[in-house]
Amino acid sequence: MLLACCGLQVRAQDSARWRRNADTTLFGNSTVPTRSDYLDQFEEAFQTLNKVPLVTGSLIGIDQMQEKLNESDSAIAILKDRLNAGDRGQNIRNLQMYNTLLDALDKSMADYNTSLQGYASKLLGIKKEIRDMRKDTLIIKVFRDTALRAQFMPQLVQLRSKWKRADSLMKVSTARFNTLKAHVAGNSIIVEELLYQTDGLLRTVGVQVFGKERRFIWEPRSGGNTPTAAMQAGFRKSVDAEQRLAQYYFAITRNKRVWLYITGLVFYFWVWYNYRSTKKLDRMASLNMLGLRYLNPRPYTATLVLALSLAPLFDLHAPAIYIETTQFLLMLIVSVVIYKRLSRTLFYGWCVFLLLFLLLPIIRILGLPMFLSRWYNFVINIASILLGWYFLSRDASHLKAYKLFRWVVGLYVVFNALALLCNVFGRVTLSQILGATAVYALAQTVSLGVFVSVVVEAFLLQIQSSRMRKHYPEAFEIADISRSLRRFAMVLAIILWVIVFTTNLNIYDALNDILGIVFSQPYSVGSINFTLRGLVLFLGIIWVANFLQKYIAYFFGDTGDDAAFDDKGQRSRLLVTRLVLLILGFLLAIAASGLPIDKITVVLGALSVGIGLGLQSIVNNFVSGIILIFDRPLRIGDTVEIGDKKGRVKEIGIRSSTLLTEEGAEVIMPNGDVLSHNIVNWTLSNNYARVSLPFVIRKNADMDQLRPALVQVVKANHDVVERKEPEIVLGAITAKTVELRIYFWCKDFARVNVVAGEVRAAVYQQLEKMNIEVE
Repeated sequence: MLLACCGLQVRAQDSARWRRNADTTLFGNSTVPTRSDYLDQFEEAFQTLNKVPLVTGSLIGIDQMQEKLNESDSAIAILKDRLNAGDRGQNIRNLQMYNTLLDALDKSMADYNTSLQGYASKLLGIKKEIRDMRKDTLIIKVFRDTALRAQFMPQLVQLRSKWKRADSLMKVSTARFNTLKAHVAGNSIIVEELLYQTDGLLRTVGVQVFGKERRFIWEPRSGGNTPTAAMQAGFRKSVDAEQRLAQYYFAITRNKRVWLYITGLVFYFWVWYNYRSTKKLDRMASLNMLGLRYLNPRPYTATLVLALSLAPLFDLHAPAIYIETTQFLLMLIVSVVIYKRLSRTLFYGWCVFLLLFLLLPIIRILGLPMFLSRWYNFVINIASILLGWYFLSRDASHLKAYKLFRWVVGLYVVFNALALLCNVFGRVTLSQILGATAVYALAQTVSLGVFVSVVVEAFLLQIQSSRMRKHYPEAFEIADISRSLRRFAMVLAIILWVIVFTTNLNIYDALNDILGIVFSQPYSVGSINFTLRGLVLFLGIIWVANFLQKYIAYFFGDTGDDAAFDDKGQRSRLLVTRLVLLILGFLLAIAASGLPIDKITVVLGALSVGIGLGLQSIVNNFVSGIILIFDRPLRIGDTVEIGDKKGRVKEIGIRSSTLLTEEGAEVIMPNGDVLSHNIVNWTLSNNYARVSLPFVIRKNADMDQLRPALVQVVKANHDVVERKEPEIVLGAITAKTVELRIYFWCKDFARVNVVAGEVRAAVYQQLEKMNIEVE
């Protein structure tokens, strides 16, 4: 049967319904269910059962989840095997990778649980609807009443068919759901245990790294030898496990590298577009003055240098093979770049360094026994010390681009010497850490030196190409701008170097934890509570906002010279952008610092007293600066007269504005003084200026012929406004002479004197042609 008989409950419902029907019949209004009522109820039942395939179909994500869980199972099995192997030579970087993998697995299990809870709510919802449908008295009555069953046989057959299908789907989905939920729960427990075990191993390595792990290198080995076949089999198993874990690691952490790929592509197309736009304008010769050494119209090598230099920042705990591969590729590309920039002997020394770097991972690839591995590292350390000494003994004055080169080479020598001593005295793990750190520190220094140059050249190319697109002059202050850009790129490079250096020393996580505790510690000054983290965030965001507002104009080719004065629209937009950056930076800094707004209000209230006493002029200048920016009575590039000062507006700042006089002096005026004076703006709505040229000629001149001739002479100059007709006006008249005044409009106020001189010379020539004497 489709539905179980509900017994007394159904009879009670029928009896109650009969009484209601009897009562209503007395008054001629029957509520006995009609055929339509039964069909409506069947329709509701069909709709409920039709939802089952939709609900179970929405659980299609379970299949993908099951596939991912199967991949997780294999990774978890390998991790258990590796962590329980008890290998004393466990690679520290791989332990960090295991920890990262387990963190990702733990997060995946939490995400799976969240998804399963959503599926559970859907299943419970449809099950509740089916239970309510089974309790419906009209459907039950149809099944109990023979006449009704015969009347609605087609609907019942269809209902049975839908019920069987829905029941089958619900059973299968529920079984799969329960199995998957148990699978996720089991994996969560195992992952938590492995995380605890990995953290313990990392702490153990950190504590025991300075202890003696092996015998002294000169001591003979004791005990029997491990069979070669067994050793090779164990090594192959270890390599295979590492490769599978690395593949799984890259599969679940690909999002970390997506942003790296995007950064590389954006950089490539940015440089390519600037070269392309400059070439279209036929201004490629303008790039020669930049002295670009690392960029070209197809910046493949520069893009790879940028991307590979940033790679460690996007993936600090990547597998050792990934770090070694990316660093070796980076050094190969850098070798191609610096081939023509180093002397022959130094380049050979760099090639030897590459060879020594390549020999490091060969130990793992060959799977050498520990005693052979130690002697292998001993020889590499000796060779590295000799190589470093060779570099230090050479004159590296032509490597001034790498300011820290000698210091890092000295560090390379010291760390290799320490690694050699640790290896000799049985501190094998510490020896491996120091040796790898020495190599990566030197490699990062050279590659980051090229990285800094690439970043600086890319911005210089952006500045020059923007200037060419806006038809600005080619020349600008390259040296000063390069120094500013280089300082910014150096800060980024030093941060990258320190991160990689501390990561290789295996102290990055410890330092991060310590600094996290120190910077999260609350401090109190009076009634105000703050943390060092909030304070550093506040100052850092303010510094970044100030840096951006100061140098954002460079991106659009505006270097602060006279070339951009005539592009008033861009200068005005940049001015507003700078103000917005400062305000947003301040507000974001306050929000990020966590400072309580009510306390800030109290501080501002206290400052208001100081403002009333002695800071009103500063506030006046600040508010006046905002008024100048938005009300725009004058703009950058306008020629103005303010009081007794006349010049072109070079800069409008928050506190003061700068006028550039015709003599080249820069007059700095507080914004309050600017607004307190009458402003004569010669170029507010246009750059036109009316010019008056006086001439005194002999009285015998024929004015009817002279007037049109002089008008044509004036209009022949291309800097004269054509739509404003020049005027010839008679002035003072004496017995022998007549004064003429020629009035015309010049297109550019900045060229008034030049145009006036050109027109005056042309008028004199015309008067000479007409044999008219000029007094």
